Amino acid sequence: MDDPERELDPPEGEEAVREAVERSRSGAPAVGRVVRDRFSSDEVFQRIVAAADEEITAGNRELFFGGLAAGFAITITFLLYVSLYASTGGDPVLSAMLYPLGFVYIIIGGYQLYTEQTLPPVALTLERLASVPALLRNWGVVLAGNFTGGALGAAALAFGGVLSPEAATAAASIAQKGIDTGWWPLFSKAAFAGLIVAGVVWVEYAARDTISRLVVVYIAFLSIPIGGLFHSVVSFTEMIYLVYLGDLSPVVGMTEFVLPVLLGNTLGGVVLVTAVNYFQTTEERLESARFEGADRQLSVGEWLFGDLVGRSYVPLVDTAERIADDENGPYRVVVPISNPRTETRLVEFACRLASDREDAVVDVVHVVQKPARTYGVGQTQRIVDESESLLADVGGTVGDYDVDWRTSTVITHRSFEEVFGIADRKRADLVVMGWGEDGLWDAARADRPIGELTNQLPCDFLVLKDRDLDPSRVLLPVVDGPNADLNGEVARALRARTGAEVSLLHVVDGPDERDAGERFLADWAAEHGLDDAPRTVYEGGDVEAVIEREAVDHTLLLVGATERGLLSRLVRGSLHYDIVGNVDCSVLLAERPTARSFRERLFGRR
Repeated sequence: MDDPERELDPPEGEEAVREAVERSRSGAPAVGRVVRDRFSSDEVFQRIVAAADEEITAGNRELFFGGLAAGFAITITFLLYVSLYASTGGDPVLSAMLYPLGFVYIIIGGYQLYTEQTLPPVALTLERLASVPALLRNWGVVLAGNFTGGALGAAALAFGGVLSPEAATAAASIAQKGIDTGWWPLFSKAAFAGLIVAGVVWVEYAARDTISRLVVVYIAFLSIPIGGLFHSVVSFTEMIYLVYLGDLSPVVGMTEFVLPVLLGNTLGGVVLVTAVNYFQTTEERLESARFEGADRQLSVGEWLFGDLVGRSYVPLVDTAERIADDENGPYRVVVPISNPRTETRLVEFACRLASDREDAVVDVVHVVQKPARTYGVGQTQRIVDESESLLADVGGTVGDYDVDWRTSTVITHRSFEEVFGIADRKRADLVVMGWGEDGLWDAARADRPIGELTNQLPCDFLVLKDRDLDPSRVLLPVVDGPNADLNGEVARALRARTGAEVSLLHVVDGPDERDAGERFLADWAAEHGLDDAPRTVYEGGDVEAVIEREAVDHTLLLVGATERGLLSRLVRGSLHYDIVGNVDCSVLLAERPTARSFRERLFGRR
């Protein structure tokens, strides 16, 4: 009989299985390799890069409200600190015992704190995988959220009767000490606080469990009040509290108290920790972070100016050559696809449109959303090789048309958002993409900067809802606008290249507008080379119902975006075009970039 106390050997292959599963979805290590509960500096760096990707590509709304929550949490730190200070007679140790609680909420809860942002996005920026403007946007939005949350929390403390009279006196006294401290001592003390906070972030990504993180966060932030140091968001909350009491001018408080603390925190976080920790990692991590080496890095101009020169963030892998900005270059049609096996009809459709132009080039791009474990170069190359094999079949389809064509593969964290980056890098004139289940739309998230991207389109967009695509009988509802003009170009190209029958439809409010409607439709048709197409004008009624009724006898419906836009509504599932789901034929949705005023950029569309 076997000894029940004997230690059993691990099953064969268990180690390999463990290694396969012990990585996060982002591809960063989830467990250290040499000692199972400890990461090397390279592995910590990889985890920070994965986190930085999430933060640098987050939308303004996501960042701001994460920062707002952190600002509220800092209010808790201020509340508990002054309350214990009053009840313990100002004991420097006892009064600080609950000071770290707000920071525990922030870091364990995943809120956005400005000083915490000094490490992950900077690591990505130092690698030239994100631009300096993208980093500054991240910092600015988070800081605005932190200060807003701190201001609201301070208002609750000042006017809500939350503090006892003794605690209120202690709060004013503690805040006044910061105001009375000189500019350079504030800066120096804040720099050490920034060192501590950014160091906490680095250690946090080296920890495996929540208890370890909790201990590190508590001890580290306990050192700030005990050491007489200053944190920018806490200092802002203290300052604005005095402003509410009428004891301080906000200008004086910002310039003589908050500003030196903010600069000191930033310097301590960026220079003393981020840069030092960055350069103490080995050269091996460069390959894992850059994904195929320095070719994936931003150029110096892109790194310094970001979106002003086209890009602020790069994908993990892009096998295409960079396209020079040439106004006299060919007309470029970009076709992003998620599955080369099932989207050949979409590629054929784009080729039909492109063949109407003498100098057109069709770029078919296979967009691969980054799977687990793509930090390994060998794994990345395997994905690229498989993609190129699939694209070879697509190339055979494109070759049947009289157009120049290219294929490439993009591996990216961002999936749908990357479509806009691809359009920029390839200097696209037109993007033709599919809309349906298991496509690029499926991976889009409304809380990422989709709204900002879709309100500043880099080129024309066509989105095809493919239902056994047959472009032989086309219905084009016409309104006065650039999106209808784009659909007119599509209809003319389909008629020229496939012999499609094009019918025009226009709906007016009533009999009094019929004559004007007929004149408008005739003029529009002549202007767009469709003057011999059948034209129908309907009086009154539900516009969508009219279109749905007319679409019964057609195989393809062309629909333009409304003034509220198209792509952002598709992402959020708020298109409000019932006809798209009700008709049986294929539907092509069109949107053309339009210039927006400053007011529209600031407040959005109506």
